[in-house]
Amino acid sequence: MAEDGTPLTAYADKNGIWRYPISMDEVSPAYLEALFTYEDRWFWYHPGVNPFAMLRAARQYLQADKVLSGGSTLSMQVARILEPMPRRNLGSKLWQVVRALQLEVHYSKRDILTLYLNFAPFGGTLEGVQAASYTYFGKPANRLSDAEAALLAVLPQAPTRYRPDRNPRMARMARDKLLQRMKDLNVWSADRVEGAQLEVVAAQRFASPSTAQLLSRRLTQAYPDQSLIRSTVDITLQQGLEDITRNYAKRLPAHTSAAVLVVDNRTHAVKAYVGSSDFYADARFGQIDMVQAIRSPGSTLKPFLYGMALDEGLVHSESLLTDAPIAFGNYRPQNFSSGFSGPVGLADALRRSLNLPAVQVLNHIGPNAFISRLKNSGAKVLFAEGATPNLSVILGGFGSNLESLTGLYTALNQKGQVAPLQLTSSPPNAAPIPSRYLLSPGSAWIIRRILQGDHSAARTTATPTSHTALAWKTGTSYGYRDSWALGVQGNYTLGVWVGRPDGTPLLGASGTTTAAPLLFSVAAQVKAVFPASEATPQPQTVSETEICWPLGQERANTPEPLCHERHKAYILSGVVPPTLPDISDTQWGTLQTRFRVDAVTGLRVDDSCNTSHATTQEIALWPQSLEPWLNDHQKRHLVIPGYHPSCSRPPLLALGSVSIESLYNGIHLSSPPGSSSLPTVTLKAANTQGLCHWFINGSLRYSVPSETAVLHHFDKPGNFQIVVSDEQGKTAMVRGWVDENSR
Repeated sequence: MAEDGTPLTAYADKNGIWRYPISMDEVSPAYLEALFTYEDRWFWYHPGVNPFAMLRAARQYLQADKVLSGGSTLSMQVARILEPMPRRNLGSKLWQVVRALQLEVHYSKRDILTLYLNFAPFGGTLEGVQAASYTYFGKPANRLSDAEAALLAVLPQAPTRYRPDRNPRMARMARDKLLQRMKDLNVWSADRVEGAQLEVVAAQRFASPSTAQLLSRRLTQAYPDQSLIRSTVDITLQQGLEDITRNYAKRLPAHTSAAVLVVDNRTHAVKAYVGSSDFYADARFGQIDMVQAIRSPGSTLKPFLYGMALDEGLVHSESLLTDAPIAFGNYRPQNFSSGFSGPVGLADALRRSLNLPAVQVLNHIGPNAFISRLKNSGAKVLFAEGATPNLSVILGGFGSNLESLTGLYTALNQKGQVAPLQLTSSPPNAAPIPSRYLLSPGSAWIIRRILQGDHSAARTTATPTSHTALAWKTGTSYGYRDSWALGVQGNYTLGVWVGRPDGTPLLGASGTTTAAPLLFSVAAQVKAVFPASEATPQPQTVSETEICWPLGQERANTPEPLCHERHKAYILSGVVPPTLPDISDTQWGTLQTRFRVDAVTGLRVDDSCNTSHATTQEIALWPQSLEPWLNDHQKRHLVIPGYHPSCSRPPLLALGSVSIESLYNGIHLSSPPGSSSLPTVTLKAANTQGLCHWFINGSLRYSVPSETAVLHHFDKPGNFQIVVSDEQGKTAMVRGWVDENSR
């Protein structure tokens, strides 16, 4: 059942009986008044047997030579229900008397009444007033009207004859007879009885509750001995999200399903659990619980990687990162979207979910350390047999599930702490749920603020947003098999998965285009059901300062000539870490360097040079792999002076830039007249060393020796980006356009 007691999904017992456990306090007072009036007015006073009722029944039997009333108390009826006799005669009646007296000795009146409320027959396979109330009236027994209460009070005496869905006329006659008795005995006023008698007996039968089927199945398997399991689900939110998810999936291709999870960050209680888009849709694999299914998490864990890097003092929110072709040993990651962006700040890289910057940061933290931190927080992390963590883990190179990912995102609202998600209600005095630190409160706050910002464009300052706005992140697994969107809104964390449960690709789908729209609908529904929201205060460890690119240090401590670009950044504990070293930079070991130049020519000199007037010059270098995206006054071969000819030793630097021959920025390509195919270009780079790696729209297409030409045929019109990178890490880039009519 839901947290408010509303049944989610009901299951018949092993004998096919439908029974919803209920206590005396959960039943309408009107029903109890009607029940006592009809069955046992002196229930609270007799010892289990009412001798006056027995004498009355015996007298009626002798006068009419047939049974007119049984004289049974509720205690005797409970005895008959618990131990039914094959025949109804004097012997069975005496046995009921004995059993009723025994019940009164061993149980309280409330206990005996509770047994009746749960086991009384109500027609067919229904037992108990709660099951009858939901089946015949579609509502719980605490919301019965006076007429409905009277009808259920008389129904167990003749469950077949008085069934309202089969014999509404007989049911009404029995009900009205009881209502008249209640009027005669002054139990209810005449006006109240007359109002109840006006209510018709509807000949209908409601289906058994069928909400949160996959959660219900999971809980019944986890607690097989419990007849009643109270979950943490909010019934209003659950039903609303089931409708939203079902309708959303109808717009998706065949065999596509979706899953949604909503968690209260304060208690870690699951408030909505939608395991599939439609439990009854076999074509969409509706009975597979995608909340628990192991899938590739795509880029959903990038926020935690950057948060860990913040905690370790490696970065701040605007650290200069590299979105350019970089080789990490034999691993050459690529962006999900086409092309590279060159220099990006950490916040922008996270919002745009760029792959290269994330791998760059993971390379400094270490895959094993990153995965260990996730496991220590309780996250589900699964690798294929024999596989070990490597740099691909940040792009989804392992298995996890929606439940685990949603649990991790609660840390962004809970000062970096993670605790197991709760599916069932805890006792009132239960011990607090133990939690573990995943991030510091400061880094969790910074990451959440970043994810609350604009996801569509780069920002040069920290984005001003509401503290309770939706902070969200998407992810797409390799091969378009899984689309993810996770977010934190106020006190609630939301998780969405969209894909095909059988693991086949959903081509063209991504977290942004497929899962994010559903996330936004979920967020709106959560806000409608839980409008109140708490702002997360900024921790004292977080402050804002202005930093400089390319060095990444605080502007106040950076000489003006070395500050090429200014950005506002969040920092932790007053620490402003410098820009991470560029692993591909084999020519210059640091971004801030000092050398001597000839005062006359401006050329670089050292002790071997025949010059008399030398001065010291200090410059800031941008990472070498960013050269194609830099202005001329930022490029190394134009900033670092050449070597003075009078010097006897060779230059310390092999300066020079890579260039792409025959192509230039802004070039428009078209096929010759009469050709039906798109154009072909020759790719060749100058001033390269070792292997040259050619990237077309961000995808590695060719690896050829230096100075080797390769032919590339375009397969679609529109914008293109071509980047070449050699073994020294030097790069060149051109952008252009293939005309639409080139076919």
